[in-house]
Amino acid sequence: MTALCLLVELVSSKHSGITRDYKFDIRMQNVMRLCQAKSIVTVNDQFPGPTITAREGDRVTVKVVNHVQYNVTIHWHGIRQLRSGWADGPAYITQCPIQTGQSYVYNFTITGQRGTLFWHAHVSWLRVTMYGPIIILPKRGVPYPFPQPYKEFPIIFGEWWKADTEKIINQTLKTGGAPNVSDAYTINGLPGPLYSCSAKDTFKLKVKPGKTYMLRLINAALNDELFFSIANHSLTVVEADAVYVKPFETSTVLITPGQTTNVLLKTEHRHANALYLMAARPYATGPGAFDNSTTAGILEYHLPSPKTKKTTKLPLLKPTLPIFNDTTFAMKFNRKHRSLASSKFPAKVPQKVDRRFFFTVGLGLHPCSNPNKTCQGPNNTMRTASVNNVSFVMPNIALLQAHFCNQSKGVYTTDFPANPPFKFNYTGNPPSNIMASSGTKVVVLPFNTSVELVLQDTSIIGAESHPLHLHGFDFFVLGLGMGNFNPNKDPSSFNLVDPAERNTVGVPSGGWVAIRFLADNPGVWFMHCHLEVHTSCGAQDGLDCDGTGSAASQKLPPPPSESP
Repeated sequence: MTALCLLVELVSSKHSGITRDYKFDIRMQNVMRLCQAKSIVTVNDQFPGPTITAREGDRVTVKVVNHVQYNVTIHWHGIRQLRSGWADGPAYITQCPIQTGQSYVYNFTITGQRGTLFWHAHVSWLRVTMYGPIIILPKRGVPYPFPQPYKEFPIIFGEWWKADTEKIINQTLKTGGAPNVSDAYTINGLPGPLYSCSAKDTFKLKVKPGKTYMLRLINAALNDELFFSIANHSLTVVEADAVYVKPFETSTVLITPGQTTNVLLKTEHRHANALYLMAARPYATGPGAFDNSTTAGILEYHLPSPKTKKTTKLPLLKPTLPIFNDTTFAMKFNRKHRSLASSKFPAKVPQKVDRRFFFTVGLGLHPCSNPNKTCQGPNNTMRTASVNNVSFVMPNIALLQAHFCNQSKGVYTTDFPANPPFKFNYTGNPPSNIMASSGTKVVVLPFNTSVELVLQDTSIIGAESHPLHLHGFDFFVLGLGMGNFNPNKDPSSFNLVDPAERNTVGVPSGGWVAIRFLADNPGVWFMHCHLEVHTSCGAQDGLDCDGTGSAASQKLPPPPSESP
């Protein structure tokens, strides 16, 4: 684009903390996994990438320099980006990508948030290796609302592919077929001892008995929800998506791509006579293939060296994880999440609703579009993903830029449907016509609109859990259930007192979830499935929060002058 309207420097919001400056150099690097060297895209020659550490109220600036052949962007997943949408990161939504040899400075202030989030690439499938933790500490002098842990460790899950994921997704978009699956999962970049030729590539966590540790769990996997458990140990969940929750104990954590969960691990003296596997494997509900393997690390107790050295080999104990499609466990686990709803950490659930939406999320078909008309979907069609039967088409001009410059004509339309185009038994037999439409459509929300959104899974090609992520806002999870949502019955059971507050929620396989939020952040914001294969195939849309009011809080500042 020429000139990006009348560009001026972005004026950041006021902040009470300090400024923390980072630099991300994006380069190719050879990494050995599963006895195979592979050239991958890395940040600062690290895999996973560097940790961003800040406190609530701090300003963060990150200069990203692109030294690779791909266009790149970075998304700061879960950061509210209050009036700083230019720093959000999704390609062609809030910015054009950073091209080879270019740089861009992301500048944002962390307002009213503390906990664990993460950053990742947000263009094509590059986030398969480009990700890292964001740790937001409370303001100085402010304690956690749970026992202070002895130590804290980030545990970030990912996927390892022997193949080139950019070639895989490009081929998928050309043919409409199902893409290949990953070759392994990883914990902190390491597959672990359960894969052949990977014993040395194992994450080890050494702990002392009688201590409480906090594990900051992050699911950065490309396409898979994961179960996680530690043999013979229970975990206490204390935070989800950087929001404190009422603590609850569990032996297994379910975490979708895009979600973060902080858990407390209490170590005991009686456990010091063994090694314990920390294992993660997929929760998979869809009709397609998936990587049905298990990644693992080792929890090892560190004891004072005895006077006489022991040569006894410690037994290695394994946890018992749910079966891969255990939807009952998933539903029960997700229902355990409740906000603290205390005077210090209130749950500000909108009690009135200005706009109600009903979005169906699922798979469908498109006519074959490749030149030789050989597609891999049913009857020579292309598989697609959609919301309310609209498969999102990515523009070549950033939506936020078009919105700010009042140049949306030809870039996007504002007629995204508030309801599906026709009613059917969403979780039963599919309708006779399962072809999806396509377009670059957004929902327009006046500033300070309170929104209630019901997300309904469909079984058009097959029922499947969909982790939906909303940029720019946190939302409250009012309720979830199996089958078709009943607007006359189900709202009576909504939790309006202490519902979980999140930025990513799993739409249950063959079920629904209801969320509510206040549209109080001006800009254009992305909502999409965090299974990257579904995002690439169209399970996404935009929310245009109109920022044309006179108050400063309603106005989006102009973009930075160095915008790509």
